[in-house]
Amino acid sequence: MARNVAMTEVMALKKAPAKELHRRYKELYGENATGTHKVYLWRKIAYRLQELEYGGLSAKAKARIKDLIEKYDPINDKTLKPDSPIVASSKDKRIPLPGTVITKDYKGSVYQVKVLERGFEFNGNVYKSLSAIAEKITGAHWNGYLFFNRV
Repeated sequence: MARNVAMTEVMALKKAPAKELHRRYKELYGENATGTHKVYLWRKIAYRLQELEYGGLSAKAKARIKDLIEKYDPINDKTLKPDSPIVASSKDKRIPLPGTVITKDYKGSVYQVKVLERGFEFNGNVYKSLSAIAEKITGAHWNGYLFFNRV
């Protein structure tokens, strides 16, 4: 069974030097690559070559993806993570969605912290940071993300 042209080129480019990947990327996308990692470049090139050979996503598929993102994307849902100086930026992947309970086993005791829209709840009190809760538990200053294994 004969391989298609795109797959043959994709496999050849897998071991190509970075300079060649950058050149091919510019040919395919009409601009310089934003990334420099060889695997990243190779994957972007592979996607584009296959897209050119087989066609991209249909308008129906693109519309369905957009609908699903609007309906189920909790990361960009402002009602779940409103802008607030207390809550970390939605770009901070260390903090789970509001309502999540973070559990920590420390010196034989289990501690639970509930993530709120604006801060954290621990033992009926609201705290601005995980560090404040870690200090309350240990009596010493801690990086809250590190203490709660959120790093």
